[in-house]
Amino acid sequence: MIEDHKKLRYKDVHSPVGLIRLITSDRGLVAVLWEGEDYKRTKLSVPVREDDDPILLQAEKQLTEYFENKRKTFDIPLDFKGTDFQVKVWEALLEIPYGVTKTYGDLARILGDIKVVRAVGGALNKNPVSIIVPCHRVVGASGKLVGFAGGLGNKSILLDLEKGFTMPTLF
Repeated sequence: MIEDHKKLRYKDVHSPVGLIRLITSDRGLVAVLWEGEDYKRTKLSVPVREDDDPILLQAEKQLTEYFENKRKTFDIPLDFKGTDFQVKVWEALLEIPYGVTKTYGDLARILGDIKVVRAVGGALNKNPVSIIVPCHRVVGASGKLVGFAGGLGNKSILLDLEKGFTMPTLF
């Protein structure tokens, strides 16, 4: 667990993919977690609620714009909590353009070693900043939707949004 747990703050936000929890440190957004998700997958300590934190408000605004088809990129400061390899994978995810999908193998090649494809999958499973760090844009080698912490239904919703389909209004 993160040592600076007293510095972590959160805000719960309603979205078309359910209630999501935004978590920040003093340096940047640490996580976007799915409704009901515990902190085991991301190894984060339990944060304190702070609805008016500037980074959390910025993240909420940008996610709302994303769900309204008004934003294709995010410029929220991020504070990755992971191993060096995980952070490399998450940074590679940030390079996948809006509306584009890649396979686990594509990401391994981008990282320079096709043999790390299984490790790439493991790093994606630990991605704490869902949606903003777009692991939903990674599909299986056959193009099928696979492995997503928010569930394959939500992965499909996010990919459909990026294809130009209208999101249900649940705000």
